[in-house]
Amino acid sequence: MAITIVPFAGFLVGLRLLWGGISGLDLALLVGLYCFSILGVTVGYHRLLTHGGFDAPTWVRVALAIAGSFAVEGAVITWVADHRRHHMYTDRPGDPHSPHLIEGDDFGSILKGLWHAHIGWFFIEETTRVSRFAPDLLRDRPIRIVSRLFPLWTVLSFAVAPAIALAVTHSLHAAITALVWGSLVRIFLLHHVTWSVNSICHFYGKRPYDTGDMSTNNWLMAIVSFGEAWHNNHHAFPSSAIHGLEWWQIDISGVVIRTMRRLGMVRNLRLPSPKQRALKIRAPQT
Repeated sequence: MAITIVPFAGFLVGLRLLWGGISGLDLALLVGLYCFSILGVTVGYHRLLTHGGFDAPTWVRVALAIAGSFAVEGAVITWVADHRRHHMYTDRPGDPHSPHLIEGDDFGSILKGLWHAHIGWFFIEETTRVSRFAPDLLRDRPIRIVSRLFPLWTVLSFAVAPAIALAVTHSLHAAITALVWGSLVRIFLLHHVTWSVNSICHFYGKRPYDTGDMSTNNWLMAIVSFGEAWHNNHHAFPSSAIHGLEWWQIDISGVVIRTMRRLGMVRNLRLPSPKQRALKIRAPQT
């Protein structure tokens, strides 16, 4: 509960501070740490550790898992287990965060479903059995250590921005505003961008592929989520390292992965073939 309320309170403080403007340092910390932590989730938690979209040496796997932990969305192994469960039961009973499990087509039921998918599922006392959904990561000692140290990464996620500001400016006031922008507002935005993939991208957008569920592509969310909101593409081809399958589909995470491959940091990117894509194209609706 606190991990959702505290960043929200910081976001409200940030809105108040915005009347006086935002310093260049605070903006740099907000953008820089946002990119660092969201790529840890999209490239590390999701495409690498959940779906095996590419191969990477241990040091890259660990670095990405730590970066993802800075998003404060849960320990890496728990996050992976929840997401694998989502794919096994997408939009059916058993899916931890589908907006389509609330009965009724009225406006109230739709809102309840979206609320549940976006944030409500966090408050339900139901845990995903990690031994069933992520046994490979339980056997992976470096990743297991990163997962156990999640409280440490959470503290650091809040502390890094003010520490940098204090070191650069020697000003307590700068450290406090950096805490607001680089920590609290950043985490608030990260959370709601990620959660919007669960809610909006199973409700509103285009569905070019037949996936047997309600996953959608949403171009606007794809920009701020660094490509995760090409969500229908992803559900059609979960192990694909690249989610933006068309040349015009902006996928920042995919660009980062391709760059890492050129630098020799990752290898064996998995992508659907043209034939595989053609077989899943939805028939025109009549």
